Amino acid sequence: MLYHYVASDAAGKLYESDIDAQNLDGVLKNLSTKGLRPINIQSLKDASGIIIFKGSINLTDKIFLTKYLSLMLKVGTDLLSAINILIADFEKPVMRSLLIEVRENLMRGQAFNQVFSRYPKYFSPVFVNMVKAAEASGNLQQTFEDLSISLQRDGELQSRVRGALIYPIIILVASVSVFVFLSTFAIPKISAVFREGGIKVPGFSKIVFAVGDFINTNIISLGIGVFIFALAFWIFFFKTQVGRQIMDNFLSNLPVVRNLYRDIAIQRFASTFSSLMKAGLPIIQATHITADVVVNKRFRDSLYRIADEGLAKGITIGDAFRREPVFPRVVTNLIAISEKAGHLEELLDTLADFYTSRIDSSVKILISVLEPVLLLGMGGMVGLIAVSIIVPIYQLTSTF
Repeated sequence: MLYHYVASDAAGKLYESDIDAQNLDGVLKNLSTKGLRPINIQSLKDASGIIIFKGSINLTDKIFLTKYLSLMLKVGTDLLSAINILIADFEKPVMRSLLIEVRENLMRGQAFNQVFSRYPKYFSPVFVNMVKAAEASGNLQQTFEDLSISLQRDGELQSRVRGALIYPIIILVASVSVFVFLSTFAIPKISAVFREGGIKVPGFSKIVFAVGDFINTNIISLGIGVFIFALAFWIFFFKTQVGRQIMDNFLSNLPVVRNLYRDIAIQRFASTFSSLMKAGLPIIQATHITADVVVNKRFRDSLYRIADEGLAKGITIGDAFRREPVFPRVVTNLIAISEKAGHLEELLDTLADFYTSRIDSSVKILISVLEPVLLLGMGGMVGLIAVSIIVPIYQLTSTF
């Protein structure tokens, strides 16, 4: 069992760490041998016996875990010994907690995948079912290798997309910051000068000054309102079924984004379906799990139909996919041909790589369109404010 302790030595120096012991007495004896006096000792298990994670498990942790388990199993290390080696190597408490729980499960003769299934926040149904199928077939080494490759490919795609979005986000943040600064500090002072001097300003200048004065007066209320709106927007469109459906329809029909949205769905389908088939999952179960992973509702519904109305009734994979118009014709034809040739898994890997490249190119094109729009928007906003200030000043000087 894993415990977290805070203790002090004779000089009063504090120490805090995790320790693996059979019970509380074991922790006390261990601290005593180190000359430490316990201040606080807490079990890292909840009432159900599940270890409480302190921190979070990220993509890098999962890639490291699967890659090194694969390597150790490949050189002949048994699973329990491999887990013990990783426990000693991992410094991150959350990963050590997970691996200790895995070791306890193995020592009690329980399935390896049960631990991962307890934490759906960190381990997807694809991950859990691949491990489960690998345990049943005795092919854990190859499955962990496939998982590490799949996770790494997803991580690289996410990194490229995030990297491409950094510059537009910087422009957007800068635009909002400039607008808030001008509206809060600059415009109210300038409008006060004109107002106190009794100077008449053009109509559009009055509008700009009025907006600036309103924002300056209600900046706190507006800030709270924007925060509440953003939170409500996130909860409705990303956490509710109706909101996700609306967002899905919007992205599927947005001219600039819809092709990218479709390519992401196909890439996720090909990558996930290939991994599940390699792990040995039944084809219908693999299709269902893949459908749950694909975010695009049209593709998700299509995959459910392929599984329940096609494959379950004995229709071949190629024919089942050909009945779904949401998939591009070239994809369904390649699936049908590769099924007959017995190379479906290899084709799906190739499709995943191909659509990863397409997504990368599409994101770059989208950013190349978005950047000038944001720059023009920022320039137009600053220009409008500048003109609203300069024109009254020009009118004033021209009267002398």
